[in-house]
Amino acid sequence: MKASELLTKDTAALQVELNALLKAQFNLRMQRAMQQLTDVNQLKNVRRDIARVRTIMHQKVGQK
Repeated sequence: MKASELLTKDTAALQVELNALLKAQFNLRMQRAMQQLTDVNQLKNVRRDIARVRTIMHQKVGQK
């Protein structure tokens, strides 16, 4: 997910996206714990996407 895509969304859509990413991160962590995760780079990508969403949310709060 690109930051330019996130900039076009409002805060409610960003919150929904953040919740979905947090659930995905939890599921990936559970898969890794059970040694079912084959692509460990997915965890890194989800973690970075979460950081992007949180950064954009903080920027939008600061603009008000």
